[in-house]
Amino acid sequence: MSATAAEAVHSLWTTAAEPGAVDKIGAPAIEYAQLAPTLIVVGAAVVGILLEAFVPRRSRYYAQVFLTVVALAAAFAAVVALAAGGHATTRAGIVAMGAIAVDGPALFLQGTILLTSMVAVFTFAERRLDPAHHGHRVDSFAAEAASVPGSDHEKAAVKAGFTTTEVFPLMLFAVAGMLVFPAANDLLTLFIALEVFSLPLYLLCAVARRKRLMSQEAAVKYFLLGAFSSAFLLFGIALMYGYAGSVSYARIADVVDGSVSAITPALAQTMGNDVLLLIGFAMVLMGLLFKVGAVPFHMWTPDVYQGAPTPVTGFMAAATKVAAFGALLRLLYVVLPGLRWDWRPVMWGVAIVTMLAGAIVAITQTDIKRLLAYSSIAHAGFILAGVIAATPDGVSSVLFYLGAYSFVTVGAFAVVTLVRDAGGEATHLSKWAGLGRRSPLVAAVFAVFLLAFAGIPLTSGFSGKFAVFKAAAEGGAGTLVVIGVISSAIAAFFYIRVIVLMFFSEPKPEGPTVAVPSPLTMTTIAVGVAVTLVLGVAPQYFLDLAGQAGVFVR
Repeated sequence: MSATAAEAVHSLWTTAAEPGAVDKIGAPAIEYAQLAPTLIVVGAAVVGILLEAFVPRRSRYYAQVFLTVVALAAAFAAVVALAAGGHATTRAGIVAMGAIAVDGPALFLQGTILLTSMVAVFTFAERRLDPAHHGHRVDSFAAEAASVPGSDHEKAAVKAGFTTTEVFPLMLFAVAGMLVFPAANDLLTLFIALEVFSLPLYLLCAVARRKRLMSQEAAVKYFLLGAFSSAFLLFGIALMYGYAGSVSYARIADVVDGSVSAITPALAQTMGNDVLLLIGFAMVLMGLLFKVGAVPFHMWTPDVYQGAPTPVTGFMAAATKVAAFGALLRLLYVVLPGLRWDWRPVMWGVAIVTMLAGAIVAITQTDIKRLLAYSSIAHAGFILAGVIAATPDGVSSVLFYLGAYSFVTVGAFAVVTLVRDAGGEATHLSKWAGLGRRSPLVAAVFAVFLLAFAGIPLTSGFSGKFAVFKAAAEGGAGTLVVIGVISSAIAAFFYIRVIVLMFFSEPKPEGPTVAVPSPLTMTTIAVGVAVTLVLGVAPQYFLDLAGQAGVFVR
């Protein structure tokens, strides 16, 4: 290198490191106390990975279950402490350098996700449903997830009593992403949270002990379609950044309202271009509607619900919906209230198609898990009716519905794990014929959950639907409510058909047996029934709680 070139390079170095240049980069101000629920869960997930590395195999299961339950309980206590300290109302604010909102909806949804996850963990930990293999108790997950299904390697792992205890830290990482998702206050945080909770779910779907190939197929479908939806979301974020010159929710909202003019020279040509806003918003909306399971982005739902291990299906069906609807509410109510006349007609169409398609296609299903999958699609449509209301009552009704729905869902899938035959879970509807005579208690509990899904009075489903439809009607969406009631009537047909099948059909002599679960699954089902009945009989306190938590900070 010549002396002149060396001097030029040296001058670049010294210019880049001028005195005082480094001083301008301030340390980030992080409010750790207000981020405590998420930090506790992430910390426990990291500790869970260390347990996998250092704890002897025979002790891992107990260590992981204990750690997971304690972490989720501690995180829930942190949410309650924040709410009691006024962070849901008077002290609500934006933390972590503008990335996270700590307000009523965020704390309510985080509390719901944590409680649902805590109940779902017990179904993950259940080890009494299958007969013991070679003297070892087994759970719903593959002995060794990396082994080829049916190979000698897998048989050796089963014989040795291996268990996939990694499902517990994976679940904690998924919960951590779900906690951030509805609280994200900028589009990049939203995307990162989406990936943090999606990737563990892709893995969890692939580790079923029985029907390994179907489980792996479900995971691949979920992964590929999820990758497409993430790509659309990211492209939408890029376009919205081009429109507003920022990924911050408040800044985008200001540009939409016209209160900020194009002041960034580099973006002056694109800022305020409505084409970028509308296409970008449509793409972000597609990503969120995919997670919600709304038509036409629902094709993954039945296959994944059927193929995934049933405890994972229950957890995913409940918690993912809560997180995704929370993010959708924040996007529509905080970022795009100025675009209400543009997004409401689109959401009307999505809600109507989702309600009707979910209810009608469910009638044709012969597998109980696929039936519950289409039921969840119909419920996504009912919840969208509350989102469309675009009023404070709409927000609070959606929060209440999500809380009620999540416990019913986890409880229903916990019951599905109990009905078994020689091949594992007996999910074909014909196998459930006469279940009410063979095992009256299990059939009665499942009937309670089905009646709640149908929205029959004195169950949480009725309170939730009534709140959502009332908010929609008052928000000017009366036609949507009529279609919602018709869809509910169609859906009630197939729920009641299952109840009739269980109680009024003759049991087959070679029919499935009902496994006697440990206290873990019993707790999950008992909590599900208790919440379903309490929210159905005396919902007012919880409706008031959701009403107080229904104000977004901006």
